[in-house]
Amino acid sequence: MDRAAAKKPCCERFCEFFKSAKFLIYLGHALSTWGDRMWNFAVAVFLVELYGNSLLLTAVYGLVVAGSVLLLGAIIGDWVDKNPRLKVAQTSLVVQNSAVILCGVLLMAIFQFKEQLTILYSGWLLTTCYIFVITIANIANLASTAMSITIQRDWVVVVAGDDRSKLADMNATVRIIDQLTNILAPMLVGQIMAFGSHFIGCGFISGWNVFSMCLEYFLLRKVYQKTPALAFKAGQKDTDDQEMKHLNVQKEIGNNESPVEGSQLMNETAEVKKNTSCCYQMTEPIRTFKDGWVAYYNQSIFFAGMSLSFLYMTVLGFDCITTGYAYTQGLNGSVLSLLMGASAISGICGTVAFTWIRKKCGLIRTGFISGVAQLSCLILCVASVFAPGSPFDLSVSPFDEVLKHLFGDSGSLREGPTLVPTVEPQIQINATVFEEAPQVESYMSVSLLFTGVIAARIGLWSFDLTVTQLIQENVIESERGVINGVQNSMNYLLDLLHFIMVILAPNPEAFGLLVIISVSFVAMGHMMYFRFAYKSLRSRVFLFCSPEQKPDPNIPSLPNSV
Repeated sequence: MDRAAAKKPCCERFCEFFKSAKFLIYLGHALSTWGDRMWNFAVAVFLVELYGNSLLLTAVYGLVVAGSVLLLGAIIGDWVDKNPRLKVAQTSLVVQNSAVILCGVLLMAIFQFKEQLTILYSGWLLTTCYIFVITIANIANLASTAMSITIQRDWVVVVAGDDRSKLADMNATVRIIDQLTNILAPMLVGQIMAFGSHFIGCGFISGWNVFSMCLEYFLLRKVYQKTPALAFKAGQKDTDDQEMKHLNVQKEIGNNESPVEGSQLMNETAEVKKNTSCCYQMTEPIRTFKDGWVAYYNQSIFFAGMSLSFLYMTVLGFDCITTGYAYTQGLNGSVLSLLMGASAISGICGTVAFTWIRKKCGLIRTGFISGVAQLSCLILCVASVFAPGSPFDLSVSPFDEVLKHLFGDSGSLREGPTLVPTVEPQIQINATVFEEAPQVESYMSVSLLFTGVIAARIGLWSFDLTVTQLIQENVIESERGVINGVQNSMNYLLDLLHFIMVILAPNPEAFGLLVIISVSFVAMGHMMYFRFAYKSLRSRVFLFCSPEQKPDPNIPSLPNSV
C-alpha cells in the first residue's frame, strides 16, 4: 500500500490530502481559532472603550471567565464524555458563534446609542447592557472550552488512530496554527478598528462568525463521515445500559407473578426512581465536580498534568503584565512587536523540535529534555533581576501602590512619582496605562529578560505538547473530556494566582521578585514532571529486566510513551 501510494502523482496525493479528515480538522481549527483570537482581542478593547478608557470592565470580564472555567471545567468535560461526538461539537460550535454574534450586535447597539442609554433610567439600562455583554461573552468562552476539549483532545486522537507519530504531528500542526492566528488575527481586527471604527469592528467580527459557523458545521460533518470510529464512544455505554435496565425492570414487573420477586423488582425500580429524582438531579453537578477532580487525582499522569498547570503561574510571558513592565523600561511599541514576532517564531521552533525529539528519544524523555531547556533559558531571566538597569529594590514596599490606590496619596508609604502598569487577567492585549515614562540607564537587564523569555518558549511549547499527548494517550476514552476539563480548570487557577500576585506587588521595583517567584514555580512544575518521568521509566526498566515479576500497580505504566 505504501509503495502504491508513493507511485501516485503529486497532484493526486495533494488532492487526497486536501480531502482527508486530517486536513479538514486543520481547516476547521484554523477558522475557529481565527475567530476566537479576533474576539478575545476585540472584546477587551471594546470594554475599555465603553467604560471611559478604564480597565474595570475588562478586569471583571477576565475574572468571570477564569472563575467560570475553574468551577465548570469538570462539568463541561463530563458533558463532552456523555454525549455523541458530533452532537457535542455541533452544539458547542453553534452556541459559541451565536453568543459572539449576539454579543457583537449588542455592542454595536451600545456604541451607536450610548448617549441615550446613559440618560435612560439614570444609567441603569447601560449597566444592564454591560452585564449582558459580559455574560454572553462568558457563555461563548465556555462553549469554546467545550469545543477545544472535544476537537483537540478527542477527535484528533480518534483521527490519528493507533499511530502515535501521526498524533504527535497533528498536535504540533494544531499548535502552529494557534501560534500564527494568535499574531495575525489581532493584527487584522486591530487595523479594521483603527482605520474604521469600533462599530465596524463589531460588525466585521459578527459577520465572520456567521460565515465561519456555517463552514465549520459543514467541515465537522465531513470529518465525522470520513472517520467511522468517531461514531463509537465509550462514555455513552453506561447511560444507555442504565436506561435499558430501567425499561427491563418495568417490563418484568408487568409480567411477573411471584410476589417475592415482584417486591425485589419494585425495590430496584424505587432505586432507579431515586436516582432520577429532583434532588438527585439538582446535586448532580456537585457530584460531577467532585468526581472529576477525584478522577484527575487518580490518573497515572496526575503529576504530569500538575506540572503543566504550574507553568501558568508566571509573569514571564507576552501578556499585558510583561508588556507593561517593558514599557517602564523604555521599550517602545515597535520593539515590542518585533519581540512578539520572535516569540512566535520561537514557539513554532518548539513545536517542530517536539516532533523530532519524540521520534529520537520517546515521549516521556522529550518532556524531560524540554523542561531542562526551559529552565536553562529562564536562568537569564533571574540574572536580569540583578543586572545593570534593573529597577529591583527590596527596600520599596510592594504594597505601596496598593495602599495608594485604595486610600489615596495619604496611604502611600513613600512619596514621589511612580509608574505602575494597570493589568487585567486573561486578556492578551497591550492595554496598559501609565502615568510617566522613566529614564533607564542601561538596557542590559531588560535585554536579558526578553532573551530568556523568548528562548524559553522553545522548551515551553515542546513541553506543553508532551503533556498534551500524554493525557491523550493514557486517559481512557470515557474520561477524556472530564480529565481535560479539570486540567483546564487547574490551568486557570494557577493563572489567576499569578494575576493576584501582580495585584499585590504592582510596582516595577517588585517585578524582579515576581520573576524569581515565577521561575520557582516553573522549577517546581518540572520537578513534578521529573518525578513522573523517573517512576515511569523505572517501571519500564523493571519490566524489561525482570519479565517474570509483576510491576507495582502504583507506578504508572506507559509502554507506548517511552
